[in-house]
Amino acid sequence: MDTSKQESLNQLLQWSIENSDASRNDPTVQPTDQQRDPNQGLNPSALAELLGGPSDADRMREAMTAIIAPFSEVDLENKMVAWDNLEQLIEQIDNANNMESLGMWAPLTAQLDSEEPEMRRMAAWCCSTAVQNNVKSQEMMLRTNTIPKLAKLALEDGNQAVRKKAVSALSSEVRNFQPGMDELEKNLPEGFVMVRRVDAADMEAVDGVIQKLRDQATRG
Repeated sequence: MDTSKQESLNQLLQWSIENSDASRNDPTVQPTDQQRDPNQGLNPSALAELLGGPSDADRMREAMTAIIAPFSEVDLENKMVAWDNLEQLIEQIDNANNMESLGMWAPLTAQLDSEEPEMRRMAAWCCSTAVQNNVKSQEMMLRTNTIPKLAKLALEDGNQAVRKKAVSALSSEVRNFQPGMDELEKNLPEGFVMVRRVDAADMEAVDGVIQKLRDQATRG
């Protein structure tokens, strides 16, 4: 048995012991968080894999397959379902970090160039979710040259919803990540940032840049 399945089995066994009738009825046993709430402590992806169901990685691949498929094969409505599924999955930091090994950053950022506004909006949304408070994904966004695309969308896209999501993605990317902040500054119009080299750890300074982008995105 491989290591991941062994860990999943051990986790399931521990959960079963802690939630057994004997443990519940033993007054000498101090209830744990899992006993108070049996849904806590189980990794849904690991459990699904152990029981033969699709893992989160499988679902992420399925979602991206639908997203990048031709519109003749998957219509916009179903692509939106796939986008929603992907965005919810990458809210978990482990799944967001797995995007690199799954080769998902390139097809994701490619959708920022889609002719369909909803596709651009959802791509920016997923970028924002993936990099929020996640240095590894922030580094991936930087390496995939996504920041210039997002800056262009934030400043120039004809759809307000797209512009706003692009700003949100940039906001998540540059906070406490100086290389991202430096790259954003390079892709803003001359004079847009009044101070030289904004400190990415200075939230007031970062907020000033992001708010200016938001204001411009709102005005169009």
